[in-house]
This record gives sequence, C-alpha cells and structure tokens, in this order.
Amino acid sequence: MDVLAEELGLSRKVLDLFPDEFEESELGLIPKGWSVSEIGKEIDVVGGGTPSTKVNEYWENGSIYWTTPKDLSNIKDKIIINTERKITISGLAKISSGLLPVNTVLMSSRAPVGYLALAKVPIAINQGYIAMRCEKTLTPEYVIQWCESVMDEIKQRASGTTFAEISKKNFKPIQVIVPKNKSITTYTKIIRELYKKIEKNTHQNKNLTQLRDTLLPKLLSGEIIIEETGPNIDE
Repeated sequence: MDVLAEELGLSRKVLDLFPDEFEESELGLIPKGWSVSEIGKEIDVVGGGTPSTKVNEYWENGSIYWTTPKDLSNIKDKIIINTERKITISGLAKISSGLLPVNTVLMSSRAPVGYLALAKVPIAINQGYIAMRCEKTLTPEYVIQWCESVMDEIKQRASGTTFAEISKKNFKPIQVIVPKNKSITTYTKIIRELYKKIEKNTHQNKNLTQLRDTLLPKLLSGEIIIEETGPNIDE
C-alpha cells in the first residue's frame, strides 16, 4: 500500500479511504462496500418557474435572487452569487420550489443542457433548471462533480423538437456510485475549502467590478479629475 501511495503521489491517509478489494456492480467494478444507486433516490430534485412578468408586484423592487440559465452562461468557477433579475416575496410565492438554500446544485435543463453551479446565496429558479438539494449521504460538492462526469449521459437523455431538454423524470434514474460515508466526508472537506476560496475571489471580483462601473462614468464625464503628479526632482 505504501509503494502504491508513493507511485500515485497520494498520502497513506487518502489511500486508506479506499478498500483493498473491488466487487461487481451495474456500473462495473467498484470499491468493495460502496454501492450503486439512482441519483433521484439520493437527492431531492426540484424544478422552478417564472412569475408573470405582467404583474409588477412580483418584480418591482424585488430583493430575492431569481436565476435563469443565462446567469450561468459566463460562469467558469461553478458558483453563483448574483443574478440578473430579482423577485419579490409575492413573486416567490408563485414558484412551487420556493427559495432554495445555499449549496443547492443547479443544472440548466435546457437552452442549453449542462450549465452547472453551486448556489452560494438563497435562490429561486426558473423552469430552465434541475435543482438538486443534497440533504442525504451525497454532498453538494460530490454531486456537482458527479454531474460533470456523467454529462454525456445527461445530454443523451434530453429530448425535444425545438431545443433539447432533460426532464426530472429522465434525470432521476441515472445511476450514481455512492462511496462510504468516511470517503465522502473526507473528499467534501477538501473540496469545500477550494470552493470557499473560489467564492471569496468571486466576491472580490464583483466588488471591483461595481467600483469600476461607478467610477468610470464619473471619470469620463469629468466629475472626478485625477491630478497628474510626477517625481519631485531638485533642480
């Protein structure tokens, strides 16, 4: 085991999380003691909706984050902390899935299928998402990476004439490997720290962008003038 750890560049502590034997499963060989399940049995899968845009009460002065897949189109780090539009409490009441908690896994289910993100703010979603609440054995950090790993199968299960869409019904039966609790806990502890750093950097970028957008118009209009200064040189 120690030789294997050295060859793979892994610590003995990490290798100890994996059994020494494999066993057959529906997905082929998996570590002994792990299991194969359906994703719909391991997490809560929900969809969203769009409050009527004709009713101002649902939108005007809204403060609740409400997302469409468009919000994820330019996200590279798989977290979402802001949305283009916000809704009111009255608008939220029109969405059956309600306000989803922090660390809900979001996956766009159409136009296109496959955008992924962890919600780092309480958020409501439109009908273009499959949202995954991970409140059982599998953690959000595990599930979002699992989604990435089986994305080809997810897209193959999508259907539609105008545009491809995967339904919750077709998504739930996809098979997922469920490691032992200790393995998931250790994995999540490591990956969660990475997501915390990503979230911190994303907030910093957001603040800098807001500062730029506030100052730039004032600089261009002359409202703010930067005085040029040079080095003091004694002649």
